[in-house]
Formats: sequence, C-alpha cells, structure tokens
Amino acid sequence: GDPLYVKVNKLTSTKTQLPFSYYSLPYCQPERIVDNAENLGEVLRGDRIENSPYEFKMRKPRMCNIVCRKVLDKKTAKAFKEKIDDEYRVNMILDNLPLVVPVRRFDQENGVVYQHGFHVGLKGRYAGSKEEKQFINNHLTFTVKYHKDPHADSARIVGFEVKPFSVKHEYKGEWNEKTRLTTCDPQAKRAVTSSESPQEVEETREIIFTYDVEFQESDVKWAYRWDTYLLIADDQIHWFSIVNSLMTVLFLSGMVAMIMLRTLYRDISKYNQLETQEEAQEETGWKLVHGDVFRAPANSDLLCVYVGTGVQFFGMILVTMIFAFLGFLSPSNRGGLMTAMLLLWVFMGLFAGYSSVRLYKLFKGTEWKKITLKTAFMFPATIFSIFFVLNALIWGQKSSGAVPFRTMIALVLLWFGISVPLVFIGSHIGIQKPTIQDPVKTSKIPRQIPEQAWYMNPTFSILIGGILPFGAVLIELFFILTSIWLHQFYYLFGFLFIVFVILIVTCAEITIVLCYFQLCSEDYRWWWRSYLTSGSSALYLFLYAAFYFFTKLDITKPVSGVLYFGYMLIVSYSFFVLTGTIGFYACFRFTRLIYSSVKIE
Repeated sequence: GDPLYVKVNKLTSTKTQLPFSYYSLPYCQPERIVDNAENLGEVLRGDRIENSPYEFKMRKPRMCNIVCRKVLDKKTAKAFKEKIDDEYRVNMILDNLPLVVPVRRFDQENGVVYQHGFHVGLKGRYAGSKEEKQFINNHLTFTVKYHKDPHADSARIVGFEVKPFSVKHEYKGEWNEKTRLTTCDPQAKRAVTSSESPQEVEETREIIFTYDVEFQESDVKWAYRWDTYLLIADDQIHWFSIVNSLMTVLFLSGMVAMIMLRTLYRDISKYNQLETQEEAQEETGWKLVHGDVFRAPANSDLLCVYVGTGVQFFGMILVTMIFAFLGFLSPSNRGGLMTAMLLLWVFMGLFAGYSSVRLYKLFKGTEWKKITLKTAFMFPATIFSIFFVLNALIWGQKSSGAVPFRTMIALVLLWFGISVPLVFIGSHIGIQKPTIQDPVKTSKIPRQIPEQAWYMNPTFSILIGGILPFGAVLIELFFILTSIWLHQFYYLFGFLFIVFVILIVTCAEITIVLCYFQLCSEDYRWWWRSYLTSGSSALYLFLYAAFYFFTKLDITKPVSGVLYFGYMLIVSYSFFVLTGTIGFYACFRFTRLIYSSVKIE
C-alpha cells in the first residue's frame, strides 16, 4: 500500500538524436512540476527527470485509471504529430529503474528483448485508405515486478515494464470528473488488450489518457535487477574480436622481439667489434645518426603540449576504466560515468603539466610558463569551442540536450579553478627535477638525410601505422557507437579494459617497428613521426564513424547530422592525442635504450 511515484525522463529518438523534456509535449501534468536532476553527468546527457501524475500503491493493482482528458488544438496536434513522425520514445523511471517495453524475439525460445521507453505513437492507415495517419499511445498497461522478502511482508521493486496501446475511449453523456468509460471499465471488467480502434491525432480531437497497473511477483533478487537490462545479446563476438586483436599483438610482438634480439644484438656486437678492427668509417644503419637522433625537432613546443595533453587523457581513461571494471560506474548510477570522467580529467592536469615540462626541459627550453599555459588551454579550448557551437545548435532546436548556462559556468570553473592551477603545480614539480640526460652527444652540424625509398615516405608510413591500432578497437568501437547513438546500455567494461590494454601494446609496438626502419634508413626525424604514426588511427576512427552514420543510422535532420559529426570529431581528436602519446613514449624509450647500449668513440 506504500505510494510509488513514477518519474518521467526525456523523450529520445534515434532518428534525430535530440532529446526533449517530457512536458514539451502536452501530456497530463501534475499540480507542480519538480525537476530532479542529481549530478553533472545527467545534465550533460540531457536527462530531465521530473515528477508525473502516475502514482501507484504497492501491490494494489488498478484498472483503467483516468489521468486526464485533453482536447487538441492546432499547435498541440502538430507537436504530437512531429514527435510520432520522428519516432520519439517516452522514458520513465520507477525506483531508479528505467521503463522498458518487452519485445518478443521469434528466433530464440522465450527470447525477450527490452526496448527503452515506449513510442509516443505510431503511424498507420485505415483499411481501404491511402492516407497515413498518426495515432497516439494513450493507454499504458504497466507491470511492476517485485521480489518478496522471505522473512517479512515487505517487497522490493525489481522490474518496470509497459505495454502501450492506442485506444479511442468512449463514454456516455457529457464529460465530468465522474464519467465512466465504456471502452475501459474496471467494474464491468473491460480491459484494454489491443489497439483495434486507435486514437487518431488531429485538431479538435479529444484524447483521454488512461493506465492500468498490475503487480507480478518475481524470482529476481533486488541485487540482480539490472541484469535483464544489461543482458548482452551476444558476447561471442567480443571474444572473437579480442582473439583477433591478440593475433595482431602476437605478430607485432614477434616483430619487435626479432628486432630487439636479432638485429640489435647483431648490430651492437658488430659495432662494438668494428672499433677494434678500425673499420668504423664503413658504418651503416642506425648508428650513423647517433649525433642527430636526439636533436630537438621543429615545433618542439607544440610536441611538448601534445604529449602533456596525451598523458592527461591516458590517466583519465585508465582510472575511469579501472573504476568501471570494478563496478563503481554501473548504469544504475545515471550520469556517473560522465561525472567521473570530467573530474578525473581535471585532476589529471597535474600529470599533464609535469610531463610536458620534463620534455621541454630536455629540449633545453627556458620559458616553461609559456608551455604550461599552452598545455592548460590548447586542447580544452579546442574541445570547448566545438562543444559550444554544437550546444548552440541544440539550444536552437529547443532540445533538453542543450547544456544550461549555469552548467556551462560550472564547467568553466572546473577548468580554470582546478585544472589550470594543477597543471602549474605539475609543471613546477617537473622544472625542479634534473634534466633527462641523452645517452649520446648531439653534434653541432645536422647531417644530411639520404634520399628515402618510397615506402619510407613520412605520409605513407604514418598512414600505415594507424591501421593496426584502429583494427584492435574496431569491434568494441561498433558497440560503443551503438550504445551512444542507438540508446542501448553499454556495460562491457571487462572487455573494454582488455581491448584498451591491447590498444596500448599495439600502438607501442607498431611505432617501435616503424621507428627502427626509419633510423636504419638514416632518417633521424623521429620525434613527430612517432607521435603521428600511432595517432593516425584517429583518422580511420573518424572515417569509420562516417561509414557507421550512413549504414546504421537513419538520421534525416541536418542538425542531427552536424551533431553526430561534431561529437565524433571530438572523440577522434581525443583518440589522436591518446594513441599518439602512447606511440611517442614507446619510441622515446626505445631510442634511448638502443643508443645507450652502443660504445661511441
């Protein structure tokens, strides 16, 4: 008999990707609408959680409860029609569980798939008519599943399902508070079981909103109530993709091991013997460039900034993954993932400042404050400006997905108030540390680089380098895109963690292999190339996102298309910074290792 309050969330559509608040449509309203946003992540996701006129009593079924009666005018009819055409779904929440519509799958025995939220309405034709009409789902049959406590009479909610129907309700006489419907009557035990005479959406039509609620006992314990939502249709494909990526990793590791053991061992022993045989002038290969290999590259300031940003990103992703892997960021905690990532990004500023200044000091730079400022502002400012433009577009569509002005200010405060000072503290610690010593001395005059073979052309080798890291994450990427743009839950953090480790290893190894070939052909400009080699996988990621857009999504509105590509641009740029930094550090360690093991007279 306890009261249960149903909350309403945003209206969502995979066709437009623009969420709207529930009361942007003329649905029945409670006396006072109260907003229940809980955290920063929810606001950024466009969740607008509000109270609703749907109230149940625990374990007390009700039939044909009338919520309200609405008569449509031109404006409200148009609003409903637009949302039905764009296939919008209504999302509700009861006891933190999202509302789902069970859909039977005929290819599996007793297979049921859960879809989030129910459609605002559907389109159809009357028999014998060619004109397509819109019909609204105005009768909802809710099923609340509960698990009884074996020792007491209390019970906990473990499921919240709905079957929507479109019904043209009828009644006798004039409408008043006590009118009884003839189409749906609890006393005559007439329930709505089908949408045979549906409710059309047209100007001046009246719509009566009704609902039933039934309670079902369930064997599902409260702790496992999210399992049905997170049920993965097929996890074999994930294992397949991981085995596939591991093959790539093994192949690359084999190559790296061959280079390290065979070539280096042979090269180093040969070089060290040469000294005794006085044949040093006939040297070939990577030792020839020992006087130039640690020469600072062009635009070294920019490289320092990018490396610092990459370290910040790497730290954020790594800690988020570990938290998610341990189960702290379950989808039941709406917006938890977003909030965690934002806060971690801000706190990782410390490492960004430290690593960019350490590298800057190695390049004998003196203006460390300038580098620190660039590290603190360059990447976030780029992302923020793209985000700001996209937000203005969403705002122009009057969508609830637009981030409110107050939240924008909160984000700017996080950035200026916490992130920037932390970058400076990191830089200060970095500048106090002794400079990293190069294993070999750099000559005064740069040596000439011989003409390179076509396959050692920088553009070609950089583009080749990005293919393998991208291949390693391709299948998981598909599932992540589906969860973001087709509104599914993504809860495979275990798989994701393995894939992330594979990505790190692949980026590191491909860069080392290509860097070695480059040094062997006496080209010592490896600083930027090592960053771009693995970073170029971001280009493939963006191209794949475009392919996904045209093959999997049926987005028709231009604004939604711009949003999709804008957000994917942010994702690709971040991926570039992350993979580039991994490649750079791998190559950095590798060159120091090989040159420190050679005697140079």
